[in-house]
Amino acid sequence: MTLMGHVAAFGGVVLLGAMSPGPDFAVVVRRSAVSGRGHGMAAAAGIAVGVFAWVVAAATGIAALLEASAVAFTVVKAVGAAYLVYLGVRSLRSAWRGDGGLKLDEPGREGRGSWAAFTEGLLTNILNPKAALFFVALVPQFLGAGVSALTLSAVALAATIAWFLVVANVVGALRKVFARRSVRRAVDGVTGVALIGLGVKLAAAGRP
Repeated sequence: MTLMGHVAAFGGVVLLGAMSPGPDFAVVVRRSAVSGRGHGMAAAAGIAVGVFAWVVAAATGIAALLEASAVAFTVVKAVGAAYLVYLGVRSLRSAWRGDGGLKLDEPGREGRGSWAAFTEGLLTNILNPKAALFFVALVPQFLGAGVSALTLSAVALAATIAWFLVVANVVGALRKVFARRSVRRAVDGVTGVALIGLGVKLAAAGRP
């Protein structure tokens, strides 16, 4: 396989990983549905930066420390699970109040503007130890094929943000549907349950 072939294969694997249902997907869908495509795209950018960081960490051996250390893995897992449950509970509270969903421009709700959405996407990804294990297993295979760490990081970032930008824009295009109070409450309720479930699943997961 040529160098470009290896790069394309790596991008394809990362893209498939991004497309699999999980906390990243839930966060982008909810942000896009209740706050518009701009906030969804900001969350997508945060997730992509998190993926970029994990690839760099895997290439430099930093992420392998997480895999090797039971304590480090447990700490990251616990913090990540708690964060997902926190997001889920916050979403369920919004559904229960029936306040029409998130309004990021209102103080005291979910933060201000796109930066809050970006941070949520970043933390959701960076606090997921499964992302670290995924890239620890994947990246060395392509480094050994002669692809540079910088190239792999850039490809991972591009593949991730491309997918989630599509998700944000598709969901954002349906904003008129999500503007209905009943629909937005349903989105908050479903994503809240999903995020709590993912948090509990992460907390219960053992090291592979």
